[in-house]
Amino acid sequence: MKLLVATRSRHKLDEIREILAVVPDLELLGLDDAGVEPRPEEEDLEPYETFEENAESKARYFFGRTGLTTVADDSGLEVDALDGRPGVRSKRFAPGPAEGLQRDRANNRHLVELLSGVPADERTGRYVCAIALVDGPGPAWTVRGTSPGRLLDKERGQGGFGYDPLFFLPELDRTFAEVSAAEKHALSHRGRAFRLLAERLAETVGRGTTP
Repeated sequence: MKLLVATRSRHKLDEIREILAVVPDLELLGLDDAGVEPRPEEEDLEPYETFEENAESKARYFFGRTGLTTVADDSGLEVDALDGRPGVRSKRFAPGPAEGLQRDRANNRHLVELLSGVPADERTGRYVCAIALVDGPGPAWTVRGTSPGRLLDKERGQGGFGYDPLFFLPELDRTFAEVSAAEKHALSHRGRAFRLLAERLAETVGRGTTP
């Protein structure tokens, strides 16, 4: 079975490949692998107010372009002291133009500034990952994974990406940027969501059907 992963983030694609490696007879394709060239309209695929709607929007768009069974996710950080922000705007939270690592750094600086003065025990939040799988015109299959934690006032660790250097896991006494890939997959929002997807895919691949 071929499955298209609708992301242009190499970090995210690598994580998903590792998590879904347990599914037998699954050929995982990134957008570059499938020869899907970037188009300007891709910047407008996440206009909705829920992670699930944005994930389905991306999955349906790339299914329409390729005809391949497509999975997409929308992920973000919800901070309780900020009334759930940045939420679905996590990727472009900080003001001003920037991309890649520069945008990650700008987002982290902006978050630290907004949380300045908030006590440590009130800096709670969670990472959220919603997945949508589309294989035709019918309803999408969706699932959500979450990972609770606490936001630090300065970055720790060299690994991960996004808000990982600020996202502290009390049970490990480390941030997501300080843990191994295996530890992150076991506890992360994306790991939890994609393991649910892996279970579904393993069942359907075994039956010789589509999800």
